[in-house]
Amino acid sequence: MILSLIWLAFVVIALIFSLYTGTEAAVGAAALEGAGAAVEFLLAVGGIICLWCAVMELMRCCGIADVLARALRPALRRLFPGASEDREIMQALSANVSANLLGLGNAATPMGIQAARGMARLGESGIASDELCRLVVLNTASIQLLPTTIAAIRAAEGADTPFDILPAVWISSAVSVIVGLAAARLMEKRK
Repeated sequence: MILSLIWLAFVVIALIFSLYTGTEAAVGAAALEGAGAAVEFLLAVGGIICLWCAVMELMRCCGIADVLARALRPALRRLFPGASEDREIMQALSANVSANLLGLGNAATPMGIQAARGMARLGESGIASDELCRLVVLNTASIQLLPTTIAAIRAAEGADTPFDILPAVWISSAVSVIVGLAAARLMEKRK
């Protein structure tokens, strides 16, 4: 709601300023050009995201996603000991982290929500547990081995090698997860 009001304020200020300076025709032309560019961008990125979501679905159907999820379970059990006792939550957690590793945040979101709902069911009503907070941190920072969405955006913008950012993504995402989880642990101890 507040973000909508902020955007509305930006538009109103731009319109008032264009009327004041006499550049309303240029503002109108720029708005139309921007809208067209946005649609082109969304179609290009949307197609690539659909491709990678289909790859994730194929991995799920072939059992590759389950193998990756099983490989992640020991680490997830250490991070989420309370939730590890619930098979459904662990499946959602494993699938969520697997999708994030592949850079498919949009595919990971429903699984993350499912895991969060399960964790909320286990905890006190209306209070986020430490494990739920860790899940939010893990999803926000998310280590990405293959940043498909960023590569899709880079490809749509004309990058010759959209995956040349891999080392920087690996380092920055690993550091953000480590720092985020360390901060979450520190906050748990402060209670």
